[in-house]
Amino acid sequence: MAARHGAAMEAKEIEGRFRSVFRSMPPMCFPGVPAAHLPEHERAWWRQVVSAAFAGFHFDSFETFFGDLFSYFARADSWELFPDVIPALSGLRARHLQLAIVSNFDSRLTPICRGLKIARFFDAVVMSSQVGCAKPDPRIFTIALERVGAKPSEALHVGDSETLDVSCAEAAGVRAILIDRRADTSADHRIRDLRELLSLL
Repeated sequence: MAARHGAAMEAKEIEGRFRSVFRSMPPMCFPGVPAAHLPEHERAWWRQVVSAAFAGFHFDSFETFFGDLFSYFARADSWELFPDVIPALSGLRARHLQLAIVSNFDSRLTPICRGLKIARFFDAVVMSSQVGCAKPDPRIFTIALERVGAKPSEALHVGDSETLDVSCAEAAGVRAILIDRRADTSADHRIRDLRELLSLL
C-alpha cells in the first residue's frame, strides 16, 4: 500500500519500525472523552503510530495513504484467524460458558469480528478505547467481569502477553493462561493451541 502511494521500503524494515513505535505509545484509552468523539481519537492515535513508523519516507499524500491504510484494517478480509480459533470457540460455547474479548484495540474490532464470523460466540467485547482504561490496568478486566456477571474466581483469561494479559488478569484476581504458539511444548499455565483449553477445563 505504501508503494502505491509513492513510498518504497522493505517489509521487514517497516515491521520493525512499527513494532518499536507501537510499544512506545501510551495505551489506547481516552478517559472522559464522550462516546461520539471516540472514533476521531482512535484515528488520531493510529495516525501518530503510522506517522512515526513511516518517518523519513516520502508519500504522494500521507493523509491519503493513512486513510487507505486505516480503512484497510477495518475490513475483516484484511485479517486471518488461526485454524484453532473456531473449533475452540465452538467447543467452549457447547459447554455453555460465557465468553468475552478484552482488547487494547478500537471500535473497528466489532465489525471485524462480525466479518470473521466469530462475534456470535461472545457475550461481551471490551475495548480499551471505549472504556477509558487499557491493559495492563486491571480495571479493564473488572469491567469485562461486570458485563458478563462473573466473579474473578469464576473467570479464566487467555492471552499472548505475559505483561498485558497474564500479569494484568492476575492483578484483577482472574486466573490466566499464556498462549504461545511458538513454544516447543505446552506447560503449566501455557498452551500452544486454543483447543487445549477444552481438555484443561
